[in-house]
Amino acid sequence: MISLRYHIVSIAAAFLALAIGVVLGSTALNGSLLSGLSDERGDLARQVSDLESERNALQARLDDADAFAGSVGGNVVDGTLDKRSVVFVTTPDASSADRDALTERVEQAGADVTGELQLTEAFTDPGQSDQLREIVTRLQPSGAQFPTAGDPGTLAGALVGSVLLLDGENAKPQASGAERQAALSGLTDSGFVKPSQDEVKPAQLAIVLTGGKATGDGAGNAASMISRFAAQLDRTGAGTVLAGRPSSAEGSGAVGVARADTATTSVLSTVDNVDSQSGRIATVLALREQLEGDVGRYGTAGSAEGPAPGVNQEGR
Repeated sequence: MISLRYHIVSIAAAFLALAIGVVLGSTALNGSLLSGLSDERGDLARQVSDLESERNALQARLDDADAFAGSVGGNVVDGTLDKRSVVFVTTPDASSADRDALTERVEQAGADVTGELQLTEAFTDPGQSDQLREIVTRLQPSGAQFPTAGDPGTLAGALVGSVLLLDGENAKPQASGAERQAALSGLTDSGFVKPSQDEVKPAQLAIVLTGGKATGDGAGNAASMISRFAAQLDRTGAGTVLAGRPSSAEGSGAVGVARADTATTSVLSTVDNVDSQSGRIATVLALREQLEGDVGRYGTAGSAEGPAPGVNQEGR
């Protein structure tokens, strides 16, 4: 006869066997899972290594191509701006190295650089837009035509263009020397422009140089304002090019914002890689294109129509 104790021992043995089976099964499963994860990690590491090697190889090719562009750049731009004049307008995030290198290319093209107007952070500060609008309107030279309902950036472009750009038709000053001095002093005293040790003289063409990587809550406003400023500057003289560095996000920065506006792209030429030799050459050629009444979008971004005037995205 089977006793109660026998039943208890049998049931306990069954549960013990089940527990041992679960432990052994999970151990085997974990081992298999860990082995699979280890293999996958190894594959991912190899893929990362391959991609890094590919990236380094592509970067080396880009560096070689840019070095070649630099070596022949003088011959490419030689004489394209002969007997012309160019004034620089730089934003707070613009690189001095880009400005100096671009100045060298402009001078190699035969143009005279008449000076630099440095904008400050206050220029694009939304909190000071009303003050900028009031000052610009008050400093309007006699005979100058300003947009009747323009935003501060557009109005500022009209003022700076009227005093620092020569007439696009006859290459004559659009304002008197006294009006130019009053406008620049007013903008400087109000903190919208940095003081300049050297006199900034009027020119036929303008380069608005920006860094293109503005960040923060006011970045979008700053980019839009610089875009509108450059577009109105273009409309005021013989031609303007807005040049900047590549942006981390397509469509951001002053160049990206300008390209998103068809009214702006119809008049203003843009270059998105001014930190490279090819970008600086493209900027000079774009200035020449502006003189001839044409416009374009150049650089390496997806919104560019080609690396330089006369060259499409396929390099032809």
